[in-house]
Amino acid sequence: MIPWARSVFIILAILMAGSPAAAQLGDTKRSITPIAGDLYRFQNNFHFSVFLVTEEGVIVTDPINAEAARWLKDQIAERFGKPIRYLVYSHDHRDHIAGGEVFAEAGAVVVAHERAKEVIIGEQRPTAVPDLTFSDRMTLTLGGKTVELIYVGPGHSDNSVVMLFPDEQALFAVDFITVKRLPFRTLSDSYFPQWIDAIRLVETIDFDILVPGHGPVGVKADAADHRAYLEALYTEVLAALRAGKTVAEMKTAITLDAFKDLGQYEAWREENIEGMAANISLHRRGN
Repeated sequence: MIPWARSVFIILAILMAGSPAAAQLGDTKRSITPIAGDLYRFQNNFHFSVFLVTEEGVIVTDPINAEAARWLKDQIAERFGKPIRYLVYSHDHRDHIAGGEVFAEAGAVVVAHERAKEVIIGEQRPTAVPDLTFSDRMTLTLGGKTVELIYVGPGHSDNSVVMLFPDEQALFAVDFITVKRLPFRTLSDSYFPQWIDAIRLVETIDFDILVPGHGPVGVKADAADHRAYLEALYTEVLAALRAGKTVAEMKTAITLDAFKDLGQYEAWREENIEGMAANISLHRRGN
């Protein structure tokens, strides 16, 4: 690097180090909170996963990223003194499953849907490749406790699974259900109306506590509420497309007033409409 360029770089680095943005990047919010029984929730900023402690070891889920996984591994060792036996991925998206090698290298068996493994390998996700896969359902048993893994079909990704913890009556469902909040922005990597069908499947499962991958914990009824929003969004956008409306016209006409009290309504309603229109155009050509 030439001398003047090095000087500019150093000055910029000093200025950035004192900026609010740099301070925010350095502030990572992490916590562990009990859900029920031996089930705990792990927070890393706006992402959440869960883990189950048993007499023979621990079953962890989405690692989120390598730094988060290392922190969680150390915390589990310090608080519970148990080895991590299994790591389960909810789906293939990297913002939830990056860093899986931290647990795999410590001896954990990595579990995912068979399609997730294909995507992880094909798109070279920065995580551990699954050791065990399944197509529809799988039950993990450890230390007298079970976790039921259930494939919900295409929805948000084509490889999402939910994790049922029967003793705790809790269900971990990532990205395709949130509690009292709109789905994220433009509904990326989504399939409709299959996403709605995925939530209907969840509604047939016996559980009380709904634990999403983002936002607050809820109850089973919150799944039906989220489905109702998606059904309304899908129905209105599909009708507008068939009527020849533009996306700009839809953003004005489709107000979804019944759901205006949901979180991120003002921020994401128009993006939800845009994403739904794009998804329907891609997956339902000819309708």
